[in-house]
Amino acid sequence: MAGIFSTGYRKASIARVVMKPGTGLIRINGKDLNDYFICRLHQIRVVAPLKLVGKDKNFDFTIQVLGGGLSGQVDSVRHAIAKTLSEFDSALKPLLKDKGLLTRDSRIKERVKAGLRGARKARQYRKR
Repeated sequence: MAGIFSTGYRKASIARVVMKPGTGLIRINGKDLNDYFICRLHQIRVVAPLKLVGKDKNFDFTIQVLGGGLSGQVDSVRHAIAKTLSEFDSALKPLLKDKGLLTRDSRIKERVKAGLRGARKARQYRKR
């Protein structure tokens, strides 16, 4: 088996995943999962789709993540892993979809408008 490829997105982050049969090893940008995402909460969010379907020790993942901050990268990796699992076994798709793991979170930073201090903040108004 050559591997199953998938891509996940969140904010400005893009994650490309290759899934192969293995022992549960997850490598992100050449580093182990625990070395790349130091925060325990981030590690839990990344492996959530695997734990949900009970396949956390069946596959090895090689992941390339570009752009965004840590939070965006975590969610893009999670999205990509869920998409890869659903591609591998279509019976897992309803379970992943019910938990919202296959839906892309399309919220991005709002642009700054001309004449304002930010996306929405205007200058202070003085009546007198």
